[in-house]
Amino acid sequence: MAEVRKFTKRLSKPGTAAELRQSVSEAVRGSAAQEKTKVIEPLDYENVISQRKAQIYSDPFRDLLMFPMEDMSIAVIGRQRRTVQSTVPEDALKKAQSLFVQEDSSSLCSQKGGVIKQGWLYKANVNSTITVTMKVFKRRYFYLTQLPDGSYILNSYKDEKSSKESKGCIFLDSCIDVVQCPKMRRNAFELKMLDKYSHYLAADGEQEMEEWLAILRKIIQINAESLVQEKKEAVESLPDDESGSQGKSENILESLERSMHPELMKYGRETEQLNKLGRNDGRQNLFSFDPEVQRLDFSGIEPDVKPFEEKCSRRFLVNCHDLSFNLLAHLTDRSEGPPTNVEPFFLSLALFDLRSCCKISADFHVDLNPLPVREMLRDGAVQDSGNHLVNSHCLHGVAESHLYYIKQGVFSVTNPHSEILLIARVEKVLQGSITHCVEPYIKTSDPVKTAQKVHKIAKLACSRLGQYRMPFAWAARPVFKDSQGTLDLEAKFSPFYKQDSSKLCTEDLLKLLAEFKKPEKTKLQVIPGQLNITLECVPLDLSNCVTSSYIPIKPFEKEDQGDGIAVEVEEFVSEIAKYCYPFTIYKNQLYVYPLHLKYDSQKTFAKARNIAVRVEFKDSDDADAKPLKCFYGKPGGSLLTWHAYACVLHHNQNPEFYDEIKIELPIHLHQKHHLLFTFYHISCEINTKGTAKKQDAVETTVGFTWLPLLKEGRIITSEQQLPVSANLPAGYLNVGDTEGRKQPSVDIKWVDGAKALFKIKLHLESTIYTQDLHLHKFFQYCQMIQGGAKEVPGELVKYLKCLHAMEIQVMIQFLPVILLQLFRVLTNRTQEEEIAVNCTMVILHVVSRCHEEGLDHYLRSFIKYCFRPEKPGTAHAKMTHEILAVAMATILKQSADFLAINKMLKYSWFFFEALAKSMALYLLDENKIKLPRPQRFPESYSHVLHSLLLAIIPHVNIRYSEIPEESRNVNFSLANFLKRCLTFMDRGFIFNLINDYMSGFSPKDPKLLVEYKFEFLQTICNHEHYIPLNLPMTFARPKLQRDFFSKAVEWFTSVDANLEYSLSDEYCRHHFLVGLLLREASVALQDNYDVRYMAISILKSLLIKHAFDNRYQHKNQQAKIAQLYLPLVGLLLENIQRLAGRDTLYYCTGMSSSTSRDDFMCNFTPSSNRSSLIADKDTLYGAAFQNGLTIKREDSRGSVSSEGGAGSPEQGSTNEHMRRSSTRSSVSQYGRLDQYEIRSLLVCFLYVIKIISEDTLLTYWNKISPQELMNILVLLEVCLYHFRYVGKRNIARVHDAWLSRHMGVDRKSQTMPALRSRASTMQARLQHLSSLDSSFTLNHNAGTSEADIMHQALLEGNTASEVALTVLDTISFFTQCFKNQLLNNDAHNPLMKKVFDIHLAFLKNGQSEAALKHVFASLRAFINKFPSAFFKGRVNMCAAFCYEVLKCCTSKLSSTRNEASALLYLLMRNNFEFTKRKTFLRTHLQIIIAVSQLIADVALSGGSRFQESLSIINNFANSDRPVKATAFPSEVKDLTKRIRTVLMATAQMKEHEKDPEMLIDLQYSLAKSYASTPELRKTWLDSMAKIHMKNGDCSEAAMCYVHIAALVAEFLHRKKLFPAGCSSFKKVTPNIDEEGAMKEDAGMMDVHYSEEVLVELLEQCVDGLWKAERYETISEVSKLIIPIYEKRREFEKLTQVYRTLHGAYTKILEVMQTKRRLLGTYFRVAFYGQAFFEEEDGKEYIYKEPKLTGLSEISLRLLKLYGEKFGAENVKIIQDSNKVNVKELDPKFAHIQVTYLKPFFDEKELSERKTDFERNHNISRFVFETPYTLSGKKHGSVEEQCKRRTILTTSNSFPYVKKRIPVNYEHQVNLKPIDVATDEIKAKTAELQQLCTSADPDMIQLQLKLQGAVSVQVNAGPLAYARAFLDDGHASKYPNKKVNELKEMFRKFIQACGIALELNERLIKEDQAEYHEGLKSNFRDMVKELSDIIHEQIYQEDTIHSSWMHNTLHVFCAISGTSGDGYGSPRSTPDL
Repeated sequence: MAEVRKFTKRLSKPGTAAELRQSVSEAVRGSAAQEKTKVIEPLDYENVISQRKAQIYSDPFRDLLMFPMEDMSIAVIGRQRRTVQSTVPEDALKKAQSLFVQEDSSSLCSQKGGVIKQGWLYKANVNSTITVTMKVFKRRYFYLTQLPDGSYILNSYKDEKSSKESKGCIFLDSCIDVVQCPKMRRNAFELKMLDKYSHYLAADGEQEMEEWLAILRKIIQINAESLVQEKKEAVESLPDDESGSQGKSENILESLERSMHPELMKYGRETEQLNKLGRNDGRQNLFSFDPEVQRLDFSGIEPDVKPFEEKCSRRFLVNCHDLSFNLLAHLTDRSEGPPTNVEPFFLSLALFDLRSCCKISADFHVDLNPLPVREMLRDGAVQDSGNHLVNSHCLHGVAESHLYYIKQGVFSVTNPHSEILLIARVEKVLQGSITHCVEPYIKTSDPVKTAQKVHKIAKLACSRLGQYRMPFAWAARPVFKDSQGTLDLEAKFSPFYKQDSSKLCTEDLLKLLAEFKKPEKTKLQVIPGQLNITLECVPLDLSNCVTSSYIPIKPFEKEDQGDGIAVEVEEFVSEIAKYCYPFTIYKNQLYVYPLHLKYDSQKTFAKARNIAVRVEFKDSDDADAKPLKCFYGKPGGSLLTWHAYACVLHHNQNPEFYDEIKIELPIHLHQKHHLLFTFYHISCEINTKGTAKKQDAVETTVGFTWLPLLKEGRIITSEQQLPVSANLPAGYLNVGDTEGRKQPSVDIKWVDGAKALFKIKLHLESTIYTQDLHLHKFFQYCQMIQGGAKEVPGELVKYLKCLHAMEIQVMIQFLPVILLQLFRVLTNRTQEEEIAVNCTMVILHVVSRCHEEGLDHYLRSFIKYCFRPEKPGTAHAKMTHEILAVAMATILKQSADFLAINKMLKYSWFFFEALAKSMALYLLDENKIKLPRPQRFPESYSHVLHSLLLAIIPHVNIRYSEIPEESRNVNFSLANFLKRCLTFMDRGFIFNLINDYMSGFSPKDPKLLVEYKFEFLQTICNHEHYIPLNLPMTFARPKLQRDFFSKAVEWFTSVDANLEYSLSDEYCRHHFLVGLLLREASVALQDNYDVRYMAISILKSLLIKHAFDNRYQHKNQQAKIAQLYLPLVGLLLENIQRLAGRDTLYYCTGMSSSTSRDDFMCNFTPSSNRSSLIADKDTLYGAAFQNGLTIKREDSRGSVSSEGGAGSPEQGSTNEHMRRSSTRSSVSQYGRLDQYEIRSLLVCFLYVIKIISEDTLLTYWNKISPQELMNILVLLEVCLYHFRYVGKRNIARVHDAWLSRHMGVDRKSQTMPALRSRASTMQARLQHLSSLDSSFTLNHNAGTSEADIMHQALLEGNTASEVALTVLDTISFFTQCFKNQLLNNDAHNPLMKKVFDIHLAFLKNGQSEAALKHVFASLRAFINKFPSAFFKGRVNMCAAFCYEVLKCCTSKLSSTRNEASALLYLLMRNNFEFTKRKTFLRTHLQIIIAVSQLIADVALSGGSRFQESLSIINNFANSDRPVKATAFPSEVKDLTKRIRTVLMATAQMKEHEKDPEMLIDLQYSLAKSYASTPELRKTWLDSMAKIHMKNGDCSEAAMCYVHIAALVAEFLHRKKLFPAGCSSFKKVTPNIDEEGAMKEDAGMMDVHYSEEVLVELLEQCVDGLWKAERYETISEVSKLIIPIYEKRREFEKLTQVYRTLHGAYTKILEVMQTKRRLLGTYFRVAFYGQAFFEEEDGKEYIYKEPKLTGLSEISLRLLKLYGEKFGAENVKIIQDSNKVNVKELDPKFAHIQVTYLKPFFDEKELSERKTDFERNHNISRFVFETPYTLSGKKHGSVEEQCKRRTILTTSNSFPYVKKRIPVNYEHQVNLKPIDVATDEIKAKTAELQQLCTSADPDMIQLQLKLQGAVSVQVNAGPLAYARAFLDDGHASKYPNKKVNELKEMFRKFIQACGIALELNERLIKEDQAEYHEGLKSNFRDMVKELSDIIHEQIYQEDTIHSSWMHNTLHVFCAISGTSGDGYGSPRSTPDL
């Protein structure tokens, strides 16, 4: 760790890059020993570009090398408003005097960022067939949005809800002009697109059209490449139109052209050139079918940022219709219309939230009084409102008269839930006490009369007290059904309840509401009445709505404004951060709530009962100061008034109030602004007698109080208690709270001793005034300094630090203002170092708080649309970006404050984005963008960035584990920042920064760091000019001297000499980013799954990007790009083993060839013309061990792992892995790649190979080694396999399996790196399909609907076609280039083999029909080009070819069948011509063999399709003119005849497909019938081996291989080519003699067996025997191989053979020790039932079943098998083993008898077969025993129990080429009771002996057996036999010889028991001593009784004791009379 500390310490001072890299690499890497990627210095980009200017400008593809000139631009964008005009008052900025308010209101006016417009337009459905005038227009709602990449898009929807599916979209980056076209329709305009295509749109009105046109034109002007936004990649692909050299046509082609058959003539005209052109037709981009591309979008590289918008909450419309009580009358003389209320009522509505106990909306006042009722108020009408009918001037462009009686209110609720109630309060004109006024409405005696009376009184009251109101009633109704905001439209209002004068305040109302929810409790008095109010959802096109400040909202139609205007009601949102949003509109209102006046103890005024409060707002306390007109009036009055009154309570000295008074505050508030409250006593007595007595004045003043609004510059909002004064002298504001009461300078008379009598509450709704103290002070201080006040050092820092205490809500609401001010301070106040850091800390605090609340999108909007750094005040001062970067580095280096560091890392994106924007604006504003890069930014800035990078590195690569999230974020945002810097700065410098950062990582890093590294790389590589950054041009070597010689050399060395095709240091320096990425990828491929996955995904997505980049679509440009990635091919070649693992590729070898399909598994290195796939010579053997790799095997061979060095024999390198490591040579420790990885890498490979130019490709092929060239071909073959087309059904099946498996979370997805940016969530979206067993990539979100499957199949099919055509192009170009090499050695060479394999792979792996057409064309060309490969020498190629083409002859597609038949015909015809028109024997024979093989694989039945193909071939022969006169047509006929014969002979196979035994028997008999045709016999044996392997019968498969090898050996022996024939296999299996029956006839004419073929087959035998665990026989086969290798001096092969032998013998030792090898179980199976089994009836077989098969297991298997054949109810199993009497069986059933057997050996055999293996190999005799008694019962007493022993013999020995062999001999032996006794005792003795002699005795078994021998009940066990046969009374009944034999046996038995007891005594622990004593005493008892019975002392303990130590084994040998091998002697021989 010392170095690490040294390293971190050094980070504090900026050091040099090289020094840093040195220390980084030392510190972080630790061990230098490890092969780490060494740091390569990148080139100095700017330097290279200027030096090579000429080369770059003359390069035809300079677009690939140069950045565009103007790569950034700035757009200032008007803010998108909801309202028709700005909410900020016109003169706002003039009037505003506080800095905060100025900043704020200006921030509300403008906003920089995306142009957005939306609205209804009519769109023409563009269809070229309709003439222009006839287009049909549809009304659609259009959204014009700016995509994150800076391009604009016009989306159309059915309505405003843009969440729905878009109905269409127009990308405006391809729009070139907008013109009006009035001819078509009014207000129509046309968008002209690039491709001579137009969109026609029409607007509703002219103004709307003008707006659209203006905006669209503006967009066309704006450079589509907006500031640092990535470009959208358009998906389009161009067909390749390459042309290559022409192939020569050969004579066969000319002869075909002379043929009369049209098809053949067509084939005769084919040339390679034409084939190639055919392939180029309609080609697609390889990536376009990749399901990922279907889901990828690069737009997401930039997060989607919208400008600030007003927050939208749940809105609903309240429509007030009618309010009536039950006193109604006609008030006018004309009684038309319905009767109305008899007095005016006033309604106010508001929302209350019961959950949080508060009022959540302002009051909505409605006047529903009809005209006659309103007239009642006119007389004394509101004196101060002036004559308001005349007064109809406009407010915000709306006539005021329209706003007097609004009946619709739009309420909004941010947090809807079911406990929100809408409360309606009803008031009436002041008249008296509430009870008194309610009474007439409740009584119902005489309604008409009462109505008249009430009306009369009301009329008087209105005329006198019209402007005073009193409370009357209230009602409530719920609003929402649930918390989703579903409106409860059914709910009704509750009845009207009387207002209780003592329960008016909000708290009381809430209590009442809680009760009202439980109706049974309410004791409220109900007033009968009707309130008709409806709630509805706000319709989308709600027009004519105004805000709560009466500003009209779009759409607003000025023409029709009857009653239709709705007003928005202010919502009071609770101050919780999540409901806050940055203010975007102007709002500045104060709500005043008078609460309570306590006037009961005042003595100042005589009358103070009916108290009214008047509120005024004044800006001065002078005597004659006028109040301001800023109160929102009630309906019917003027909109703004000078004062407002609260409701009056009759006769109440302590009135409560519930009124809400709303004031529009002025923009600038000063100290003198205050509220003035005046209290009046209202006299209510109405003098009805019109006497002359003077009526009392209505109002009497009873007090004043006032409240200044500002306190310390902030608006007061808390609840206030104010004292009341009886008078109001001028200057009253000067009275302070306390001293004023004492100082009489202002003469004030306080009521009730200046107690606080009046309680009020204020609520401020302002977007320009903050109530936060700290924020307020900070702005105040900044304003002072701006005003020129002197700065106090440290003062600003103090205010900055205080800002940390700012409340989060305030922070969010004023976000743009606060941040802009902080950045301003940061830039301009740089005198103190501390300020910058503190300022940055505050910004950091704001940023982190926003993130914590999940509101980081506001920050993104701020950076994108609002942030604009100012120029510093002084010249030459540092710019914002430099100061900020220094501050960031400083913070990151402060070791003390970890919290700040972690936040800075976590939210670094914000600061980096600010840096980037500041840099961009600096370049544009200062016009530095025109300068060369190195001069754009001062040197100092580069140092600053470098030190910032150094400060970040340790936090990422040292602290990553403690702060994973923070380090991941900073890693990502740093990458984004550096990516942007590549656009602004010196690119070489940024490359160095990238290099410095990357060198902080090491190959040994934990997974997390590797993820960071790749995220970093991926982000950088997403640069939009990634290609120019990599300079895709040739870097010729530097010229040292320019003399003639060097010039000449230069002249002759072509550019090819400079082809950079490997990851050399040069390459990595010249092409920096791509080099870095490929090197990291190459390291990653050796890592674990997740790491590989990341690397592969990044590479692939980059290539996808290039492929679709519409800037580089020309094929030569693409070729240049592909050339950059050439080293990727080398990378794949290094990992070829993992792409082409054995399991992937076994399919590749020809199946019928004499090399078996198991070729890969075979254990020797390939020889020159073997078909092994990977022949990596240098790494053939030990490489696998030197790494000490342990490769576990999945098959039955054990897994002795090898960890030793290269095979020191003791080191367990016995394992056969050594043998097989030829295919595993350099396998990484992580082994195979999975499906997804392989497919991704191969797609990249194919892209490079397909796109790269042919010259480059040829140069590359010539440069690499022959081995690598082979491997390139292997890669092509692997491509065909992995992209094969598997058909719709399989796709659907896998899809289902996948869904069921993955609808849970898939294992890998949990470990996926959680990447944030959208580009990297790609990873998550790519959700790999490693777990799929097939080759697909499925669409994830897809369900399994038919359409999805169809789509999936379409993608798969297209991919398969494209891959196939690409491989075809490549391979045909290859054969063209390397024709001579391919023809070497008569075209039998490994290269040819590989090329041929690829051609065949096309047919083996499913192809689409389209591709097959081209494949057949290529195959035809291939046969014409290389006939000798097919018709000379070994038959492999011809055989494999026939097999695959014949398979195509049965295809479902007729086109494929036709092509295949023609191809076969051409093959015969070619063969015929090749033999100089003698014969086509080879093709003939191979076709027959292939047909047999296909039948064996059940891949062919003689169906109609195949018959059709045969007839096509015949037709060809008949109509082919040039061969009419030869023997050719008749030979073809003969061949088709023979094929039909084979088909008939094998027709049964399909029938027995499911019955393996029967199938094998059929094939066995076929093989037998072909004794004369070795090739065909071999075919059938091969096929049997395949079936055995499939069923897991390895021994049988191995025997098939042995027979095949013997067959070939015999053939060679007869041709005198091999010293020994089949007899040399005798030791392996005696069955081998069958192969000697070979006849020598015509069948042997075209047999090309050779020693080579034999060696391959022998290797196959070894492999098979190993799998069968018959290791002992491997040596026998090896003995045949060794001499061949010795003769050829192939020493490497010999080491391999001996290593295999070593492995085999080690295995033998292992299995003998563990006894774990189970070589099979045997059963006799007999079939009865003529009706079912036909010729099998009555036959007995012996079945060999694998391992430990139980009787029940095989019985069930047979029952199931035959049950499926004959019907389960018809099959019965016979349980016992007795002889079956056929006559007793029911013929209606099929009976199967199954009996368990043991191998049987006589004495002689036993002495020869000593080991377990010998007793299980080559056995042909078996035994089973059946108990019986003479009385007929099965079991009886000891004296009568007999036993029958049956010995069965088979015709062949097991193991054989089949699993069942018929029984051909049966022999029975009957044992008498005394023989049975001897047999039993003998068996017990043998068991004990075996236990005692084993190396480590099994104590439990020993005790069990002992207990069975000595501790048994009286009448059982050994003693029972002794009593029955040896007792004096009985012995005489039996022959003497038998009795003596039994006695002898007993003696041996007792000896054995004694020894076993001794052994037990040695083994037991103390706790078993007692148990042992018990055993001993039982033994003694038994010995005693036995001695008594046979009258001799049987056992002396001491003799044993002395001999014990000697050697137990000798004693046993003595006892048993054997030779000491531990196996018992044969049972006694009974008398027969």
